[in-house]
Amino acid sequence: MIITLPDDPALAEFAESDIRLDLACALYAAGRISRSVAARMAGMERLAFDEELYQRRISSYTEEMLEEDMATLSKLFPK
Repeated sequence: MIITLPDDPALAEFAESDIRLDLACALYAAGRISRSVAARMAGMERLAFDEELYQRRISSYTEEMLEEDMATLSKLFPK
């Protein structure tokens, strides 16, 4: 995939890697792509991408994950 950005002086300061990382983080935060796809898009290992999400205060633990964990705990430890 090729993305063409306008030749604008305001964009000259951004490296391609920074734009890829920002876009990957934004798409992940919006729920449009998975963490593994976002990490590949950013050109990073999964753990390094997770650290970047943490630094940007983007949650990598979703409500769906919480619900799955709670269901598992209910099965393991019934009341």
